[in-house]
Amino acid sequence: MDEDSETMIRLQHHKSLRRWVSGGAKSWSYRTWLVAVWAVTFVFVFLWQSNAGGAGNIRFFRYFKPKPIPRLRPHVFNLTDFGAVGDGVTLNTKAFEDAVAKIASLGNEGGQLNVQAGTWLTAPFNLTSHMTLFLAEEAVILGVEDEKYWPLMPALPSYGYGREHPGPRYGSLIHGQHLQDVVITGYNGTIDGQGQSWWTKYRQKQMNHTRGRLVQFMWSSDIQITNITLRNSPFWTLHPYDCKNVLISGLTILAPLEAAPNTDGIDPDSCQNVIIENCYISVGDDCIAIKSGWDQYGIAYGRPSANLIIRNLILRSRVSAAVSIGSEMSGGVSNVTVENILVWQSRRGVRIKTSPGRGGYVRDIYYRNLKFDTLRVGIVIKTDYGEHPDDKYDPKALPKVENIFYHGVYGTEVRVPVRIYGSAEIPIRNVEFRDMEVGVTYKKKHIFQCTYLQGKAIGNILPRPCENLALYDEYGRLVRPAKALNESNIDYDF
Repeated sequence: MDEDSETMIRLQHHKSLRRWVSGGAKSWSYRTWLVAVWAVTFVFVFLWQSNAGGAGNIRFFRYFKPKPIPRLRPHVFNLTDFGAVGDGVTLNTKAFEDAVAKIASLGNEGGQLNVQAGTWLTAPFNLTSHMTLFLAEEAVILGVEDEKYWPLMPALPSYGYGREHPGPRYGSLIHGQHLQDVVITGYNGTIDGQGQSWWTKYRQKQMNHTRGRLVQFMWSSDIQITNITLRNSPFWTLHPYDCKNVLISGLTILAPLEAAPNTDGIDPDSCQNVIIENCYISVGDDCIAIKSGWDQYGIAYGRPSANLIIRNLILRSRVSAAVSIGSEMSGGVSNVTVENILVWQSRRGVRIKTSPGRGGYVRDIYYRNLKFDTLRVGIVIKTDYGEHPDDKYDPKALPKVENIFYHGVYGTEVRVPVRIYGSAEIPIRNVEFRDMEVGVTYKKKHIFQCTYLQGKAIGNILPRPCENLALYDEYGRLVRPAKALNESNIDYDF
């Protein structure tokens, strides 16, 4: 081979290499490189897990050893100490009951019950005071589906009857009454109510009693529920009732967005001193609903919900609202702060709902830094919600709605940013908007809707506020006085 031929071959080889690097390698990188990287990663994980626990103990897609469970009480027990089997089939109700009884026998010293990795099928059981229930990583407490295992309980005194049916109601999967110092926590273990069969029977009108909650505390104090997942509740998911000093933090709460009726996320009901923070909630009804009793029964019971902080949440509800107050608010709701909330792909953002017959009040409610992404309606106040326990309510028992503050409301893809409708019977007083910018998707009709509303808008407000509100600039100077427009401009058709 002469020197010119060798030079030509080298040039052609160099050109081919350049074509492979610049062109052919691109398609190769999208396919072969992806497979190669995946294969190398798989082999690495395989070898790592083999060295860690032996090939017979490999658990694919698990990249770290289970965390050791911390000791949070003087006395610690494992559920398996009481004969439980975490196979998802064996019914472990007695093991839970025996473990709780053992902790109860320790008195004020209390104890900790560890639920290890596994699926632990159980019927409803009660907790005791001075107890920590710890759900390890990959631990699942699974509620038995057959309602014959679920005990019946008296109706809540502030509701008059079982909410869905007269008479007794089903208890909750995990329940506590008259307790103090109770903690449910873990490494994101799960409590699963297997609600699908309950939802189906409810839609088919086969239920004779109100469905059970997933977790309920009643007349209790110093309750902490943190760092776990709650899912598929038959009815309301987490229901603190007439409790004080409640901390709810780091929860993931899940139910199907549709066809999972009344699966509210968290419903503080006649509770005081509550913090709800750092949670992700995506459910088939209100993500959070603050309540305090229903019509004449709630008025007679007379326990308000007060002093609540709700912050740092990501929420989604296609059926209802992210954060609601009411409609059962007859004992009163006051001093509530809702801040740093992201609501996405939902029907409504924040809502207050009440009705003639409720009595009570909603006042001193502070919303700050709300972010809406793809909603039908952003802010709602509704005073004709209806729905009563029976025909004995007093239609002249009118609620008061006043001192409501919205500071920092931002959003995109919202059809109606504001829909506030009071009435001649129930006017809404002293509502304040400050700094609001919400991008809308529907511009042919009123999109900042108000009626029987008194208040003011301060600073940059987009879209343009309704004329019921006095308009001030960011320095507090009056730009436009309010007009007494109490006729309805609510567009109910969208």
